Amino acid sequence: MSKHEPATGQDTATQADSKLPPQRTPLFEKHLEANGKMVDFAGWEMPINYGSQVKEHNQVREDAGVFDVSHMVVLDLSGENVKAFLQYLLANDVAKLKEPGKALYSGMLNHNAGVIDDLIVYYLADNFYRMVVNAATREKDIKWIIEQVAGFDIDISERNDLAMLAVQGPNAREKVLSLLSQADAEKAGALKPFFGASLEESFIARTGYTGEDGFEIMIPNEMVADFWDQLLAAGVKPIGLGARDTLRLEAGMNLYGTDMDESISPLQAGMAWTIAWEPEDREFIGRPELQKEKEEGSELKLVGLVLEDKGVLRGHQKVITEFGNGETTSGSFSPTLGVSIALARIPSATEDTCHVEIRGKQLKARIVKPPFVRNGKSQLK
Repeated sequence: MSKHEPATGQDTATQADSKLPPQRTPLFEKHLEANGKMVDFAGWEMPINYGSQVKEHNQVREDAGVFDVSHMVVLDLSGENVKAFLQYLLANDVAKLKEPGKALYSGMLNHNAGVIDDLIVYYLADNFYRMVVNAATREKDIKWIIEQVAGFDIDISERNDLAMLAVQGPNAREKVLSLLSQADAEKAGALKPFFGASLEESFIARTGYTGEDGFEIMIPNEMVADFWDQLLAAGVKPIGLGARDTLRLEAGMNLYGTDMDESISPLQAGMAWTIAWEPEDREFIGRPELQKEKEEGSELKLVGLVLEDKGVLRGHQKVITEFGNGETTSGSFSPTLGVSIALARIPSATEDTCHVEIRGKQLKARIVKPPFVRNGKSQLK
């Protein structure tokens, strides 16, 4: 038996069909107060920026910024068989999580080894895990999980009562800790990277999507506006989705629906490190097809590109190599590096250089291994 508490509001596709307005997070009014430019993102009205996207990007690289990520979906999974279920559901293995609060990044695959979503799961107890999935894939993720849960005694609850903030940057942890009670600050300050912990009123994790240190904080809806104000008073600046995208691209982090989807395997999405092949007798969804691809060799791979000619890399530009053509999946000018960068899926045999077709011209690009930037510093050699 499974139990799922449905979310309020409509899913993205239904909203589009019925012309319903996008949903709003508990911080909607705070975004307007901060002069946020609001756009429809995955069925949510979210800030793309609050002024200068480049300034927001640099704010996170140099100091501290806060993102409203309350549109993300938090699922709590509990029950006697929850560990076995997640071992079957995910390509990575939750059995690797030994300490309470430890987090794991994984792909959730279909039977053809395509990526339904990429997600983070936290081990909180032997019978209790917390999962965070993407807003744009909410409906299909929940539907898929419920379809697979047959035969497992699992309860699944969607935590609509929680908002979520990401505070990122070299000074992010220090500024967040200054706002917590002594007990909470000690607990949060002791967290190692990719660990989370329950505080008096919230859940805090040392995770993020920017390539910088910081926290992601799940906090009750009714408390989040006050905490947002405290962060801004402490010198943390609000950051929109535009800078979030350039930051995660510099960090070499995939964006679902752009860099991979259900037609792409994790081996073709730079996610081979997230696949737990051991133990060999662990069955997980998509394993047979994934094993076959691994043995035969993937025809395509995801790489980083640095443009060496003048121009701007964007998604869905043709990449020309001596072994055939590929395509950029994400691209932008990098504010940190001062050059144009991209993620691209190209023939696996390609190594050092390629050309990207931009406005009818073939421009030279260097192939690199992501990330491009880590902790504010260039990783280019």
